[in-house]
Amino acid sequence: TINDYFQIFKKIKNKNPAIRLSSDFIIGYPGETKNDFQETLKLVEKIGFINSFSFIFSPRPGTAASNLKLIDKKTSLQRLEKIQRQLFENQIKMNKQLENREIDVLVENKTFESTKFFGRSKYMTPVIFDGNKDDVGSIVKVKINYSNQTTLFGESLSNSEQRVA
Repeated sequence: TINDYFQIFKKIKNKNPAIRLSSDFIIGYPGETKNDFQETLKLVEKIGFINSFSFIFSPRPGTAASNLKLIDKKTSLQRLEKIQRQLFENQIKMNKQLENREIDVLVENKTFESTKFFGRSKYMTPVIFDGNKDDVGSIVKVKINYSNQTTLFGESLSNSEQRVA
């Protein structure tokens, strides 16, 4: 149940307050009531999911669900927009909390269009920053200067130190 899920989440948070969750949400599953959706939305707000995906149910041929009565498309779209708006707010809030902080970033590669580097935070959030090609494959400290809904932007602290020396 939702309550069981939330109780487990609270136990995990007590063990590790820094933990964040991501999830996938299927909206408009056959039989989903207005109350079911409202309860899902409340859970999304309560947990503060980050980096989540949401989409409208689509039946797959040959599955048991392919024979179920679909929810009205307009209702499903309205619900999807509502949950995505909340998920986006969660992402923005999380990213804003990381601004002006130093975080560990796993450097994946140099970006194609510039001299910037791409990596991911421990929450799998994309990070674009000034870096060093020797850092690819390593974890470096990055100071986050600003963010948008999906990405953090900053500068490698080790790179800054190298330029000063």
